[in-house]
Amino acid sequence: MTLNLDRRTFLLGSSALSMLPFARFAFAADARENPIVAVDTDIGNLDPGNRVGTTEANILLCCCQTLVRFKPGVLDWENDAAKSIKQISDTEFEFELNPGQMFTGGYGEMTAEDVKFSFDRFINGDRDGKKLTYADDMEALKEVQVTGKYTGKLILKHPSAALWLIAMADGSGAILSKKAVEELGDKIATTLIGSGPLMLKEWRPKEQFVLAVNPDYKGPYKAHFQEIVAKIIPEHKTSFLSYQAKELDFTAFDFDQIETAKGLPDTKIIDIPGIDYTWIGINVEKGDLADIKVRQAIRWAVDVDAIIQGAYSGAVSRAKTLLAPGLLGNWADAPLYARDVEKAQALLAESGKTGLAFSFTCLNDAQSLAVAQIVQANLAEVGITININALDSGAYWALGADDASKDLELSLIPYTSKFDPSFQTQWFLSSQIGLWNWQRWSSPEFDKLHQEGLETLDKKKREEIYIKMQELLDESASCIWITHGRNLFVNASWLKPTLLPNGKDWQFEYFAKA
Repeated sequence: MTLNLDRRTFLLGSSALSMLPFARFAFAADARENPIVAVDTDIGNLDPGNRVGTTEANILLCCCQTLVRFKPGVLDWENDAAKSIKQISDTEFEFELNPGQMFTGGYGEMTAEDVKFSFDRFINGDRDGKKLTYADDMEALKEVQVTGKYTGKLILKHPSAALWLIAMADGSGAILSKKAVEELGDKIATTLIGSGPLMLKEWRPKEQFVLAVNPDYKGPYKAHFQEIVAKIIPEHKTSFLSYQAKELDFTAFDFDQIETAKGLPDTKIIDIPGIDYTWIGINVEKGDLADIKVRQAIRWAVDVDAIIQGAYSGAVSRAKTLLAPGLLGNWADAPLYARDVEKAQALLAESGKTGLAFSFTCLNDAQSLAVAQIVQANLAEVGITININALDSGAYWALGADDASKDLELSLIPYTSKFDPSFQTQWFLSSQIGLWNWQRWSSPEFDKLHQEGLETLDKKKREEIYIKMQELLDESASCIWITHGRNLFVNASWLKPTLLPNGKDWQFEYFAKA
């Protein structure tokens, strides 16, 4: 039988994921030959399994091929490198590649051996056996069997509702050249060999990268521009000024700039409700923070509503749990912790702790610093001193490797979401301590439920599992949820950017003239 998975089990019909952006058009501006866009984070690691965030994923997905590719702007997919995929059973799939798909750099034609090699890294680790950061994306995959030059089988350990959505059609599904990886070794973090519509022509760290048409690309998704230049501008206010000066054609902008954006000529505004999650993580192993009463006191003392108003201009909704409305497993009845200074002080008194002082680590941008300063003022009122430790993006995200996060105390953490709840819950597993579980909270029950969620196909049962997991997180008092965000962009009216419904996955290969 042909592949026929339920691509929408993760949606509950909520308008929160509506792809009906507010748009304002004016007269067409003069179009450039090639667009210039702004990205807010630099390239960190171009290895699909060890990428840092969406910047790398967006590059990987236009420069590499995957077995299946998301259609423009939607969550349905179609074949990419695969000529065909057949579902034999819940745990077995046969694939056949299109012949003649060539890797850049003279690394030859893609074969089933390259598919096996690329996916085996998620199963077995890198060449030193070290687990890849995104290994859990392919948790369900048991093995890849090569049955011919262009044919093979994907054998799963168990049925999986998430594999195709968050792995095969996403950054983890990028197919690498076995020959290139074996030759380049660790250099694959900064050197991208792909077979997709675009190629990484240039990268000047902290300045820009350039995507250019891949002349050897044989697939159906022909890029519309010869080049796309991406300027690395961490602050949205700075990039928005550059857009107004017509130095850029597409950028995100901050919530307090929306009225200005509405008044710009030759401009379209894209407004996508967020499904991401920003929270304050509390290291449950660190000193006085190991006392749950201290963590509960901090949660009651922090004024999240003031953060929404002060740092986000009141333009985003408040989060109260991990999974955003509209995602499978959203815990609609999660408690909302309205600030209560008396409760916070009572809990601190019960703990017997006095003279508390903690570091608060965050990114060094205006919004993050505004959050940090509000938290600092809030906690000062209950006798807790906060020292703000603001880091540039490189140093901040480097904390996600080699147990560099072990000495963190409080952290403001902005993560992007995918469309299956298992992608969000994986970062809170015990196995992520030392990597991305900066709370260092460990729960065997949470880990067990995560596995059950991966193996369960029944939608209702999965929903119950993920709600229970969020209840456990809430009981730990290790997370103070801030917002699921909101994604605002401006683009020149001559340009048609293409984004998936989370607002963070940009499909550069589909960017076109309007």
